[in-house]
Amino acid sequence: MANIKSAKKRILVNRTKAARNQAIKSKVKTMIKKVDAAVAAGDKELAKTNLVIAVSEIEKARSKGVFHRNTAARKVSRLAKATNSIA
Repeated sequence: MANIKSAKKRILVNRTKAARNQAIKSKVKTMIKKVDAAVAAGDKELAKTNLVIAVSEIEKARSKGVFHRNTAARKVSRLAKATNSIA
C-alpha cells in the first residue's frame, strides 16, 4: 500500500477511471452485439438503426480516450461492412 498522499490519491483516481472505462467498453460491446444479432437475423432495418447507435457509442468512447482512433475506425468499418452485406 502506498504511503505518500499523492500516491494514495493516484490509486483512487485510477480506480475511478478504470471503472468508467470499463462501463464505456461494456456499453460499446453491447451495441456491437445488437448489430451483429440483427445482421445474423437478416433484419436490415434493425441493423441500420442499431448501427447508428453503435457508431455513436464508439465515437463517444474514442473522444473520451477509451479507444484509439484507429481501433474505433476499425470497429465502425466492420459493423458497416456487416450491415451492408445483408441482401
